[in-house]
Amino acid sequence: MAEETPETTQEPAAPDAQYAPDELAANETQPAETKADVNLDLVLDIPVDVSLRVGSTDITIRDLVSLVDGSVISLDQDAGEPMDVLVNGKLIAHGEIVVVDDRYGVRLTDVVTQVERIEQLN
Repeated sequence: MAEETPETTQEPAAPDAQYAPDELAANETQPAETKADVNLDLVLDIPVDVSLRVGSTDITIRDLVSLVDGSVISLDQDAGEPMDVLVNGKLIAHGEIVVVDDRYGVRLTDVVTQVERIEQLN
């Protein structure tokens, strides 16, 4: 005879919600009771690594170990082409290098769409 266990009531799991930035901004102006269950404060202070990929190339180990001061490595990207802006190694935008107060910066020229970012995951 099988033991009977008390039934527990569980609410169905909410589907993973995705929000556009304008939807999140709209929620900020609504009272707390009507906001969607999105607490961005949990993730807004998480640091991420932002890098700029100027170009790349494949070289042999022989060529690599023969590099010295003044060596030039030719990259696969033409001068003047937009650079890839990566966040944690994932492409999120293209941009151009600018100088801001004697430091390099990047001006975004094209932000990758959400669909393109999802395609990168595969």
